[in-house]
Amino acid sequence: MYICICKGVTDGAIREAVYQGADRMRDLKACLGVTEQCGLCACHTKEVLDQTRMQKSQIYQTT
Repeated sequence: MYICICKGVTDGAIREAVYQGADRMRDLKACLGVTEQCGLCACHTKEVLDQTRMQKSQIYQTT
């Protein structure tokens, strides 16, 4: 699903960026460009970021 229409960023791209080390909104802005134009995607981006960080930490705790 598209999260940032202005930059064409999907939730999958955000998840991939988090798994590659983007742990903050600032990181996602730098690597994907989210929230740079209209900013309407900020809340949804943060939700995907938080969910993915939680999933990522659970995976690393079980391995």
